[in-house]
Amino acid sequence: MEDKKKSRGIAYFTQRWLVNKVYIVLAVVLLAALILWGISRLLKGTGLAIVENRNIDLTPTQVKRIEAIGEWEFLQVNDEELIDTIKHGFFGDSELARIYYGTLRLGINLKETPEGWLTQKHDTLIATLPPIKLLDLHFIDEARTMPFYEKGSWTETDRKRMYDKAYAVMLKRALSRQNLQLAQQNAQQQMGGLLHSMGAKHVKVVFANP
Repeated sequence: MEDKKKSRGIAYFTQRWLVNKVYIVLAVVLLAALILWGISRLLKGTGLAIVENRNIDLTPTQVKRIEAIGEWEFLQVNDEELIDTIKHGFFGDSELARIYYGTLRLGINLKETPEGWLTQKHDTLIATLPPIKLLDLHFIDEARTMPFYEKGSWTETDRKRMYDKAYAVMLKRALSRQNLQLAQQNAQQQMGGLLHSMGAKHVKVVFANP
């Protein structure tokens, strides 16, 4: 009889112990759920979120270093022009032909960049460059200029006119649409490469209106 009572007592206490354990586990789970819910509400209320930063923020010092490059050549045109002229006179005609050599450099001057020339749009860095232009106005190498044919008497004024004619011909040839487009393409490629090397993932290079 006593053995039966002992068995019932042990079974009762075992059952109560298991029930208490279940309650403890449920309480821990409920507490964890409440903590997670509270954290999620806090994050939502403050607008805190983890996002990928796709922007590239260039410091003013970095921008100044780019501008300090100054003149940047993107296309070089080597030209050779034969210019001739005839001067009619009472005792006969005078003829003069001279060969002129020139090196015309097309590019930009980064010190002439407009205000705010580097801007960010979404994940793309946009660089607005000055228009392509002739970097050096004194492109004819006068030391290499040589006479091809000369007959009669010629003054320095006559030679200056021929120089000006050669200058105009070279300038027109160098600033052709094709050369300007090629210089722009080179500028986009080289400036894009520079900005990529500074951390920009997506780059767009455009040109300001002349």
